[in-house]
Amino acid sequence: MTSIDKIARDPNPLPLDALALGGRLRLEDAGVWLVVPCYKVKAHILNVIRKTPAWVEGIVCVDDACPDGSGDFIEAENTDPRVVVIRLPENQGVGGATMAGYREAAARGGRVLVKVDGDDQMDLEQAAQLVAPILLGEADYAKGNRFTSISHLQTMPTIRVFGNAVLSFAAKLSTGYWNIFDPTNGYTAIEANVAKLVMEKRVSRRFFFETDLLYHLGTLRAVVRDVPMPARYADEVSNIRISRIIGPFALKHLRNFVQRVLGQYFVRDFNAASLEMVFGAFSALFGVGYALSYLANREPGQAASAGVVMMAALPIILGAQLLLQAMNFDVLNVPSRPIHPYLRTVERLQARKGGA
Repeated sequence: MTSIDKIARDPNPLPLDALALGGRLRLEDAGVWLVVPCYKVKAHILNVIRKTPAWVEGIVCVDDACPDGSGDFIEAENTDPRVVVIRLPENQGVGGATMAGYREAAARGGRVLVKVDGDDQMDLEQAAQLVAPILLGEADYAKGNRFTSISHLQTMPTIRVFGNAVLSFAAKLSTGYWNIFDPTNGYTAIEANVAKLVMEKRVSRRFFFETDLLYHLGTLRAVVRDVPMPARYADEVSNIRISRIIGPFALKHLRNFVQRVLGQYFVRDFNAASLEMVFGAFSALFGVGYALSYLANREPGQAASAGVVMMAALPIILGAQLLLQAMNFDVLNVPSRPIHPYLRTVERLQARKGGA
């Protein structure tokens, strides 16, 4: 059992900033930077900055063309020397602001980048729990999960519980990360080298950002880990309109699912699951097509014979079984080996080569 597992099981864990991770590394030396997208959060942003743990090396506040002038407000009222304010000329959404923050933090030497919202919903005392799996080499990306305990859901509105449950299953299909839940949780941590690779991809810039980021992490075979944490709701105002995102979210999930299956099982690899998908889909479609053809061409009142029923039912049953087997393979194919140790090694070798 690892150190973080022991801490997670302890009902009264010691703070991780008092723990020497790996026997050598402490959070104060880990190069952790906070990235905070800022859009209409003037009432809360100073609280977020004030609650940032002392072991965080820097804080990047991204003014996402905020109509309230968040950047000017922070520069005028903030007293924390760790804060860096950057301004985007046009509103790019939470995804665009987060990517801009990642880029700035990485350029300033950040090695682990923690993203929090500026509305003070996220408990910054939990930040160490997100950072630890990356520092221990167990994950490339860590995210909050508010669904690990019933007590964590008591403050969450019922409609959000239901909506997140539906989105979580859709995200499992489209991203391939069957081991995670609560995909829209914006409290995350990512290793800087992995973030640099993600920044090269076309990640959604708006409210689909967190889920689309998971999809692109899946194409890199990055390891993602859930970290249990409670939800907090106060007087903040959400910019999301559920009625406007249901349709676009469904289409984007479908697009990512198709792209992931084609890329993972027919372009980058071809294995047993690939065959099961092909023959399973063909068999099921043949059975359905045969049944529809018979119904369209039969005489009125004519009963189907046992042979006709079996010709339609057996291919459908066989196809369903093959597709379930392919899904089982997909569940077991979740990335399990972090990629950031390899990326850091390549980075060090290139630095030595350049300095030689």
